[in-house]
Amino acid sequence: MAQESISLDNAKVATPAPLSWHGNSLRWKFGCAFGGLILLLGICVMGIVYYLTGTALQRQVDLRAAAIATNLSDAAAGHVSRKNVLELDALIAKYGRLDGVAYAFIQDSKGEVIAASLQPFPIELKEAPSGRDQRSPASRTTNLRGKSIYETRVPLLDGQLGAIHVGLWADPIQQDVRGTLLTILGLIGICLAVGVATAIMIATKTIRPILELKSIADNISRGHLETPVSCQSNDEVGELARSLERMRASLKAAMTRLNKQ
Repeated sequence: MAQESISLDNAKVATPAPLSWHGNSLRWKFGCAFGGLILLLGICVMGIVYYLTGTALQRQVDLRAAAIATNLSDAAAGHVSRKNVLELDALIAKYGRLDGVAYAFIQDSKGEVIAASLQPFPIELKEAPSGRDQRSPASRTTNLRGKSIYETRVPLLDGQLGAIHVGLWADPIQQDVRGTLLTILGLIGICLAVGVATAIMIATKTIRPILELKSIADNISRGHLETPVSCQSNDEVGELARSLERMRASLKAAMTRLNKQ
């Protein structure tokens, strides 16, 4: 029975105390509260910035592709109307060599490719005229040789002569977008770290007078009534210090009267 009692006592001692919010220090509570709030706001800001920045950068890519296709459409309209194939091939080759451009080609109103920067022309890029309205600009995402392409289409003379197609490589664009987003998110992360550190410093500075008053209250409870309680603050902590000083003075006066008796 004695051994069983000892083993039960050891089991009780070895059992860890459950963690609770009320059992932690004020410094921990303030730090977690302020730090958690800053982290929550930071995560929300990072999500919003990620979405808005990604959308804005993709919009800039679409505008660049549309500008290239529009310039090509203006330059090629006369050649298409005169069916000047040599000039069209030279013009398409020139635009096909632009930085980031995967291909460029001209499709007539019947859906036939009359000039292209890629030879031989990949049949998967050919767009049926009945599939889309040739008289309105459009964009799509397609694949070429296993790589993603952002393609933009603009009409030639309101679609009467066909349409211009310009494709941009998606990988470099996505890398640029990711690089920009990571830089922005990194800066936000640094700001969050600084904010959390500042919150912990503020929490530590805020509770320091409370910890000092706790130490003074402990000394008073042990009978040390000679040291006065002083606090220059005019807030609630200062009121608590003045109340503690009145209590110390009252206890000291009571002890003095008892000693005289």
